[in-house]
Amino acid sequence: MALLTLQLPPGLYAQGTEYQSKGRWRDGSLVRWRDGAMQPVGGWSQFQTGTFAGIARGAATWTDNTNNRWLVFGTAAKAYAMDDDGAITDITPAGFSSGNVGATQQGGYGEGLYGGGTYGTPRPDIGAITPATSWSWDTFGQLPIGCSDADGKIYEWDLNTSNNLTAVTNAPIDNVAAMVTAERFVVALGAGGDPRKVQWCDREGRTVWTPSAANQAGSWTLDTDGKIMFGSKGRGESLIVTTTSAHRMSYIGYPYVYSFDRVGSGCGAVSRKGFAEVDGRVFWMGEEGFFLYEGGYVKRVPCEVWDAVEDDIDMTEVTKVTAFHNDQFNEVWWLYPDSVSGEVSKYISFNYAEGYWSLGSVPASTIAASGTFNTPLGLHTDQKVYEHEVGYTHGTYTPFCESGPVEIGDGERFVHVTRLIPDEDELATTKLTFKVKSYPTGTASSHGPFTMTEPTSVRFSGRQVVMRVEGVESTDWRFGVPRLEVVAGGTR
Repeated sequence: MALLTLQLPPGLYAQGTEYQSKGRWRDGSLVRWRDGAMQPVGGWSQFQTGTFAGIARGAATWTDNTNNRWLVFGTAAKAYAMDDDGAITDITPAGFSSGNVGATQQGGYGEGLYGGGTYGTPRPDIGAITPATSWSWDTFGQLPIGCSDADGKIYEWDLNTSNNLTAVTNAPIDNVAAMVTAERFVVALGAGGDPRKVQWCDREGRTVWTPSAANQAGSWTLDTDGKIMFGSKGRGESLIVTTTSAHRMSYIGYPYVYSFDRVGSGCGAVSRKGFAEVDGRVFWMGEEGFFLYEGGYVKRVPCEVWDAVEDDIDMTEVTKVTAFHNDQFNEVWWLYPDSVSGEVSKYISFNYAEGYWSLGSVPASTIAASGTFNTPLGLHTDQKVYEHEVGYTHGTYTPFCESGPVEIGDGERFVHVTRLIPDEDELATTKLTFKVKSYPTGTASSHGPFTMTEPTSVRFSGRQVVMRVEGVESTDWRFGVPRLEVVAGGTR
């Protein structure tokens, strides 16, 4: 008898056909790898008992000058603040213009299910898609600054839960987003209804927006055929990304205040919240993949699961995509709407330290990164706030991972598998199922699930096998490199 080692590299590969992913993991949910071993993503637990109305899109956390921690977030119709104790307060401003829970489709490009119709058949360009409403949030000192892309006004809040958001005096209206630069300028994006205009207040003077010789207020219209989607502040510069291009906004001081340079083309963003800043770098999702701004340049990030995302995502609702930096695990997550429900329910994550990709399901529409709070805070579609990466309870979701084909036979020769030698930190915390085929497109026979013992008795024969690992819920498990005990068989 011989031992066949089943050592697969970290991350998923879901491009092309199933056989193209041979020797790799192909599908999964709620798993990650550390030091080569698979483990479950942390679970989630409700943060106190507060609730809110609607689907949250856009959130931020910060600590005020008296060390109180806050979370702010917005829905299509409301704005909310949550304090350190989990109490949620409605701070929707007077006269607020509600937006869209989902995209409103007027036809033309993007109409219908993604992938529908015959390839090469032209579609009439007879309209546009009004995006799902999202909020951009930032802080000016200890005060939060927010803007709903449907309402268009820039708001601030005085941290008093008896008061609502109020419009920033003299700030432009009809904006699509707002941010605060490292130099302490409040910046309106798509200012005044111009989809390419960037406008900023005086330095440290958020109520002074009219330029004069005595201040640094100003504006600039980007040289682009796209429309501004988001802005992200960095070290000494900010990045502004449109639907087609990326632009660097660099502080140069009086009298011009800011200079603007195009740093990327053909790299447009699909949503206003589908980006994350990581130590001066910015990652975002585009229509055909992912992009990274680093060192003054934009580059495409090769994605080994893009085919699976394309097959699953609802492109008519793609403006719902949100991202966050899961810094404890060196990951950027994008939450996206699936093609069945049209609502955010799936995620794709990239481990930028090790260079691998993961997929899965999660019930959050927006997640705010950790830092202010000890863990990421998820705004779930059940209208409650949850701590993420807490314990290993995932509600109705099960962590699992399934491989592509692993060849166990040689050429036309079959092998008989008799036993499995597991590699786990604790036995009986995972279950394995083997799906055996003779040919890549053949019918699979399933064997298992097997609960791990030392060794585990398994009996099947074949030329190639797919291995599925499922974690036992609420346990912290590790899955390493199992081995199969095999006996050479004949040919068929």
